[in-house]
Amino acid sequence: MKKSVFYHAGCPVCVSAEHDIISLIGQDNVEIVHLGDNKERIEEADKAGVKSVPALVTPNGNVLHINFGASMKEVKS
Repeated sequence: MKKSVFYHAGCPVCVSAEHDIISLIGQDNVEIVHLGDNKERIEEADKAGVKSVPALVTPNGNVLHINFGASMKEVKS
């Protein structure tokens, strides 16, 4: 099974959501991507449809935006 991908920027909202996602679906079922540490993956998140972080992209391509930590514009700057 393909993993979900959780994109975040390291803000308190994102970190809290990361812990909740891991608790809900399990560490083995999600790849965590910190876009501040992995700027080369920003384009990938854009192409997946991520508009703000934190966001979870499901294996079938649905983007679930969780709360609001930062827009992708803010992540890029």
